[in-house]
Amino acid sequence: MSDIEFPGADEPETVSPEPARPAGAGRIAARLILAVALGGTIAALGTATHRTLWHGLPIGLVLALALTASSGVLARAWAGLATLAGAAVGWLVVAQVLALPGQGGDVLVTNPNAALPVAWAGIAWTYGGVVALGVVAFLPRRWFARR
Repeated sequence: MSDIEFPGADEPETVSPEPARPAGAGRIAARLILAVALGGTIAALGTATHRTLWHGLPIGLVLALALTASSGVLARAWAGLATLAGAAVGWLVVAQVLALPGQGGDVLVTNPNAALPVAWAGIAWTYGGVVALGVVAFLPRRWFARR
């Protein structure tokens, strides 16, 4: 049909997939440190915004919890349960520290005795973030498998 020859067209394709290199200790430690920083950043952002209302709807709380869950998914997909645990520890430490009263007595996360709806927002943020990260921990492993 055609007199054009393509070099290597008759040779069988050989694909030599390289096996994935296991992550070294330094790489794992760096990922873990970054996951803790990610969790802490998300907790700080969520603690500052969880009481935001938009037309009476708790949009700040919803977005803060969604961001917490998505950061947990990111951490787990990145390097497994170890980085998810690191992100959870970072989240928990920062969220709890920011829940303490400041020097002037101001608080970012109100106590349960405060007036509604402010009280339930603080409770929902504190426990909802833990629940969101816990749900991510129990998602099926195959959702995070490399293909």
